Amino acid sequence: MAHLDDGNTWILRGTGSSILSALQDLPLAFWPCTSKMEKHLQVISVLQWVISFLVMGAACTVLLIYMFCTDCWIIAAMYTAWLIVDWNTPKQGGRRSSWVRNWTVWTYFRDYFPVRLIKTHNLLPSRNYIFGYHPHGIFCFGAFCNFGTEATGFSKKFPGIKPSLATLAGNFRLPVLRDYLMSGGICPVNKNSIDYLLSCNGTGNAVVIVVGGAAESLQCAPGMNSVTLKNRKGFVKLALQKGSDLVPVYSFGENDAYKQVIFEEGTYWRYLQKRLQKLLGFAPCLFHGCGLFFGNSWGIVPYGKPITTIVGEPITVPKIEDPSEEMVDLYHSMYVKSLQCLFDKYKTRFGLKESDILCIQ
Repeated sequence: MAHLDDGNTWILRGTGSSILSALQDLPLAFWPCTSKMEKHLQVISVLQWVISFLVMGAACTVLLIYMFCTDCWIIAAMYTAWLIVDWNTPKQGGRRSSWVRNWTVWTYFRDYFPVRLIKTHNLLPSRNYIFGYHPHGIFCFGAFCNFGTEATGFSKKFPGIKPSLATLAGNFRLPVLRDYLMSGGICPVNKNSIDYLLSCNGTGNAVVIVVGGAAESLQCAPGMNSVTLKNRKGFVKLALQKGSDLVPVYSFGENDAYKQVIFEEGTYWRYLQKRLQKLLGFAPCLFHGCGLFFGNSWGIVPYGKPITTIVGEPITVPKIEDPSEEMVDLYHSMYVKSLQCLFDKYKTRFGLKESDILCIQ
């Protein structure tokens, strides 16, 4: 049993069950605040992904070069040799790890916003798919959490379907970062990589392409519902060539993770952003979230706003090795209409008004 001695110290005597009972009766002040601890873990899990994506590749490249100048040069030489041998792996399906995709850290990542995945239709494992993800946002948090991890239960909701999130090919030229990305099933967004997944990897593959890309990220801001899609037809042509069904995907709240300074067209800063986008492959955005320690300060921690990803109805696509421009336009218009209907059907359920429209640029 538990009692207080004269020094106000808790004394526990008795069997295991009586001790457990006594512990349960202790005042809450004796225990750390679980909710605060979980919130800290959520922030850390999101922050590690942001920092990893921003600096891991560059930092590991510098470290590798530095190691060649130290007594550890043999380790650097061995890794470089491995890098050369393994160079084409990202283009050939990558090196997915179920263990990494199921890390507990991703559940904390999911719960920070939180991120939700909603299934509207079944997908057949006997088919291959191209998911068009919208909008890009700054870091594609919804795309990564839903398709680069198992935090929202993709494999349970879509049994037999294996998602591969496509991102900048340049990321796979950087040491360590390339392995980190591949472990989540992330692949380069280039023709060789996508061709392999849709032609040489059997069926049940779903390549997730963020269609708007870097150009779309320059337009994202809280409350903005616009996608860059009007002249993006390459993914439709690819779907026709491979006979892969098109699936529109829209994430409500993706644009709310950060606030961004949007420069007007024609200004010097806008010109500089677009110039760097062509040179680097990504758009250098001027954005901010909240601080690490104070919610009302500025920092790189994203705002904890809900992100809900809706996977729409698949559009059945025939296999045509050399589709005509008219055929590409036809299926592109079908895709645009399907995405528009998906947005209109679910917008009022996730904080938007009936009058809000999806702007397609």
